[in-house]
This record gives sequence, structure tokens and C-alpha cells, in this order.
Amino acid sequence: MTLVYIFIFFTTFITSLAPNRVVVNGLGLASTTAITYGTATVCGILADHQTQFIQCYRNNRTILVQPNVSFEAISGGKTFFCGLRSGGFSLLCWDTSSVSFNPRRIYQSDDVALTDLTVGDSQICAREVNSSIVRCWRGGALFQLPGEALKVKTITSGSGFTCGILINGSRVLCWGSNDVGAEIQKGFENMSMSSLIAGESHACGLSQIGTLVCKGNNDSGQLNVPYGASAFEFSGLALGANFTCAVRQSNGFVVCWGHSDVIENVSFESIVAGLDFVCGLARSNLLLVCWGPGWSGSQNDVPLGWIIPGPCVQTPCSSCGVYPNSETLCGGSGSICTSCQTELPVAVPLLPTNMPPQGSSSSIGRNKLLLALVIVGSIGAFAGLCTIIFCLWVGLCRSWFDNPESVQLTSAVDPNVGAPVRIENVPSGSSSKHADKTEEFVLAELSAATKHFSTQNKIGAGSFGIVYKGKLSDGREVAIKRGDTSTKTKKIQEKESAFHSELALLSRLHHKHLVKLVGSCEDKDERLLVYEYMSNGSLHDHLHNKKNVEKSSSIVNSWKMRMRIALDAARGIEYLHNYAVPPIIHRDIKSSNILLDANWTARVSDFGLSLLGPESDQEIMASKAVGTVGYIDPEYFVLNVLTAKSDVYGFGVVLLELLTGKRAVFSDSEEGTGPMGVVEYAGPRVMAGELQSLLDKRVGQPESNEAEAVQLVAYTAMHCVNMEGKERPCMTDIVANLERAVTLCEEEPVSFSTSTVSLP
Repeated sequence: MTLVYIFIFFTTFITSLAPNRVVVNGLGLASTTAITYGTATVCGILADHQTQFIQCYRNNRTILVQPNVSFEAISGGKTFFCGLRSGGFSLLCWDTSSVSFNPRRIYQSDDVALTDLTVGDSQICAREVNSSIVRCWRGGALFQLPGEALKVKTITSGSGFTCGILINGSRVLCWGSNDVGAEIQKGFENMSMSSLIAGESHACGLSQIGTLVCKGNNDSGQLNVPYGASAFEFSGLALGANFTCAVRQSNGFVVCWGHSDVIENVSFESIVAGLDFVCGLARSNLLLVCWGPGWSGSQNDVPLGWIIPGPCVQTPCSSCGVYPNSETLCGGSGSICTSCQTELPVAVPLLPTNMPPQGSSSSIGRNKLLLALVIVGSIGAFAGLCTIIFCLWVGLCRSWFDNPESVQLTSAVDPNVGAPVRIENVPSGSSSKHADKTEEFVLAELSAATKHFSTQNKIGAGSFGIVYKGKLSDGREVAIKRGDTSTKTKKIQEKESAFHSELALLSRLHHKHLVKLVGSCEDKDERLLVYEYMSNGSLHDHLHNKKNVEKSSSIVNSWKMRMRIALDAARGIEYLHNYAVPPIIHRDIKSSNILLDANWTARVSDFGLSLLGPESDQEIMASKAVGTVGYIDPEYFVLNVLTAKSDVYGFGVVLLELLTGKRAVFSDSEEGTGPMGVVEYAGPRVMAGELQSLLDKRVGQPESNEAEAVQLVAYTAMHCVNMEGKERPCMTDIVANLERAVTLCEEEPVSFSTSTVSLP
């Protein structure tokens, strides 16, 4: 018992050190996708528009749902689906069995908002935001619930029944037109639950002691949670007629039990189920993918646009953070809040239904293992606390707290190109004092250089503002990035952070494949950075901008030039990872951040999101994942754990852009496919040996020696976009492969050997 008390003490002590930790359950939240299973209709709330309207797909036809207004959540039943308008004050439904989806308003209020929309076969339920009272409709008419003013934490609907978790006691209560709900309620009667998701005739949820429990019909094994699975292993559930599927929190992969197939090696943000098929929102590109016997589509990919991963809200998010590219996904207005995962002091492992009885050898062995973990954890915590106390007592650690910036850093030199670099931790607000030999400009001078920041001089956008072409009074052509002039507090903070990050880093970095910082300007609320001008624009423009694409004689339309551009960019990233001390992780590697100077030399730009990394290939915890849809590392996005391999993933996407000529996320009208990611498009073809079929037609088929180079780059790219960071190559290996590719393009054909591929 003493060990238990020690363990509880240290658990409480460590937990108390975390300020304002919000405990939120990630299961059972309202969805931005919906399935109407009786008509095989899939709908989603579209992103990247000023209004988050609904679009559906049925019988190989895309249907724009009216009215064209913003919705925050949708839910589907047998032959209809419903949507809750942003703010929750209006509820509309659409009959999918008709040719045209005509809206029918079920609920409208000026002061009582709804949330937790859920649709079953024929019933519709939602919860009042302020009072937590449940309202339900059937056939469009409000009907009476069991018990007056029923108050619940959350609600969910199955086939002919709805269940809720009562606020008082956290018990499950079900109601409806059949006996299924009563059976499920009886299964949960002795449990206190924190979440619940329903299928046709069963329900699963997370109990308040941390176990994942399923009750109801088990004809197909849909209640048999996999042996050894932890409730904290999953970030979402979807239940159908005879299956249960869950999204693994660690990698976004889907696992199912009962009768259901899964999509292998695809990371999902969330999943939703009909009776006999499942749809998931892919993390890499926010596009819908559906599968299962009831899915009638000709392909798994659903030809809708980007789907928002959560409702766009105008209020600040909790400490759990904001979804990456949230403002862009919300059309420039609002934020998408990320949901926290449930946290308990000890994650209780799930016990299989056929586990050995207490006292058996297997049970005793498991108990010994748990006891050993408790003992080791307790001793480790105790030793760590004693070390800190002793260190503070003798004064050895005081300097850590008194002067956190006093760590001594060494210099490193790139043996090929670049100067020695030593990066210091520069506090926000003081970067200009530490800047190395960059010019200080006045606002009037930069305004005149850009013709008062005219739209004609606008040449792009960076991490914290607009980029303008300018000409200084001495005749130098420069690119001037002006921080966002918004008065929103959040925007001001982001501008300050990005400004000081770029100034602190670029003022100390000198490399031929990094954009050079000329100077800066701080004037009241204005923050501007001045760079050398890259006269040939960005790689993205040359690959995807219509004006450049139509130029058949474009200089980048040769395999040799594309290999050189890739090599230049790789050398710049390698310099950040290996020769800056401490290393720098860019966090936003993409084709629009690779610029081309007058000599067509590629340079990496935009360090507004960059972070100082740890020594060697260690992990650091980021407060939130940032980056660009299509390029962001799925592992970093899921776990918020950042390494240099996150940059490698983004660079792998750039390599695929160079090979295919397609955007990171694109819609291919020629092949009749909907929006998809270049990783999902190219990966299966490369691995199947069909590389020639996906190469950019503007460049033409490669010569024999070029073909070897292209093949080498393709396999390098596929290693870069591996789902697991530890399986990706380091930038030094990538540089070696690209050097070999460039050499192959310049030489006569030579025999190809896989030994030239410097990958793990």
C-alpha cells in the first residue's frame, strides 16, 4: 500500500504542475460529414469558402445543397440528413430519396441554440446549449421524451432509438420505437459513461474509469473490442449494422471488429458509418474516402472538395489549440478548434471477454507486470524529485532558472557551401538587438519602394503577411514582406512571433540556397522584412500557375533542371538540419517556399513558422501543429511531436510535384477523379512500377539516362512521405541521391543499381 500512496502522491504532484489542463472527451462529437445509408448518399461541409455550405455525392453525381449558408454539423439517417446552421439557431433537413434536395426547416430560434445533432432512422434529436435539455422530432414534429426536461451531456442515435448520457449520475438512458434501445440501456445500467456512439443495434463508449465498452447486439462480433486495446488508443468511433470501427490516435489508421473491411495505410481525421459502409476524412488532404459492401461509388475517393474537420467558430479556442490552416479552411473568418483527448491518471487496459479468471497464471503475470511498472514509475519519480531538490539546495541548478538563455552553443561549418552559423535563443521583442549586420529601414522608405504597397507590386504571401516587389533608392531590387495589418489580437501576436522568428534566424544564416535577409523595419505596429529579390519567382508558380504552365518553352520543363532545383532546395534544408547549431526545423516546406533567383538557383524561404530543434534527431513537443494542407507531416499533425523528419515529408511532396506536375492537392478532370493528394495519387503507381504513366507530360518522356535519374528521385520521394518519421531518410541521404540523379542526367546512360539509393 505504501507504493500505491507514493504513486498517487507523485501523480497528483506532477498533474498539479500543468496549468489549466482542460479534460475533454474526443469521442462522439458532432461531425462535418454524414451518410444517408438508404440512398448511398455522402455529404460534407466544404472548406476554403466564405460560407461553409454542404455538398453531397450520390449515383456518381455531385449535388450542391441549398441554401448556400454556413453549417457547423450534419448527421444522416435512412433516407434523409439534417444540418445545424452555424451558431446552432436553425435546423434544416433534406430528403435524399428525391431528385432535388429541397430543404425543410425543423427548428428556428432567436435565442436558444442547439448542439449535438444526431439522426437515426426517422428521428432527429439535438441538445440545447445552455440548458442541456434534449429536443427530438419525428416526421418533422416535436415529440415527448421520457421524463420531463431531460438533461444530458451528449446524445447519439441508432436504428429506431436514441441514447443520452444523463448529467446527473452519467448513466445511459435510451428511448425510441423498438426494444434495441432498452437492451443497450440495460447493458450500461451499472456504468458511468463519458461518451457514447450508436450503430444499428449496438453502442460503444468510454466509461469514466477509462475503459472502452460496447453493448447491444453481438451477432457479428461487433462488441468484441480487440484484445489489449486501450480506450486511449482511439480518437474516434463509427458503428454500422454488424461492425465497429475506430481511428487510432497514434497514426490515424482505422481498425475494425465485426464484419468490415478497412483501408490500409491511410491516416484519417475522423470516420462516419452507414449500415454497411464507412467514410473517412483523410488527414493528408481533408478529402473523403469511402469503402465497404454498401458503397456504390466507382472508386473509394469521393469527388467533393476539402471538408472542414470541425465547425468554424468565432470564439477563442481552449488550450487544446487551433487546427492547422484553420483560418484558410474557414474561408478567412473563424477558427477550427482541435479537440483534446481524454486524460486520466492511469489508463486502464481493456480486458477481453475471454480473459483468464482471477488467480490464473496469466492474470497473475499481468498483475506482476502492472506492479512492476508502478514500482519503477514511483521510484523514478521519487529519484527525480530528490535530484531537483538537492540540485536547488546546493545551488547547481540556479543558473538554469535565472538565465535560461545562457546555454553555450558551438559553431558548425557546412564543408561544401555556407558560413559557420551559431544560433542563439532570442527572446521575442529583442531580436533586432541580436541581428547580425542587417540593415534597419524606415517605413517611409519601404513604402516609397513599393509604390505605397500597391496591389501592382504584390508578388505573394508569406507566413505573416503580404510580399511586395520594391526598388530601394539606391536601385536595389528587393522583396518586402509586410506583416498583417489586422487589428485582431490573435493576428498581432502571430505577426510578432513570425517576424521575430525570421529576423532571429535569417540574420544569422548565410547559405547560397537560403533566401538572404537584407534588413528589417519596426515602426509602431508595422513589422517588415526586406529580402533579396528572387526574379524568377517560386517553384509553385512555374509548376502550377496558368501563365507559366502555358509556356511550353519554360526553362523548368526539363528533367535536368527539375533535378537541379530539387538538389538546391535539399542542400538548403540539409544546412538547416545539420549545420545550424542548434538545428532549425522549417515546418512549412512546400513548392511556394522554394524561390528561384536570376540564375535559376533554388533557395528556401519563409522562416516565420520555423523552430530551433533539439540536438541530433530527437523529438520536441510543439504547442500545436502548423503547416500547409497537403504538405504537413501526418505524424506531426496527429501527435504534435516534431522532428527534422517533418520537413522531409514536405520535401517528399515537393519531389512528387516535380515528377508529376500536379499540385499537392488537386482535381484531375482528365481522369475523372475528384480532389486528391499527390501522395495518394503517385504512391500506388510508383510502387506498382507504373512511373511512366504519372510523369509530367510537359517535360516529355525522359531519355534513357534521365529515366534512371527520374526513377531514383521517385523512390526517394516515396521514402520521404513514409507515414512513420523514423522510416524516412535524413536530408544528407536525400542530397546524395539527388546529386546522383543530376549526374545521371549529365552523363551517358549507365547501368542502374539499387545500391546507389542512400536510404535506410
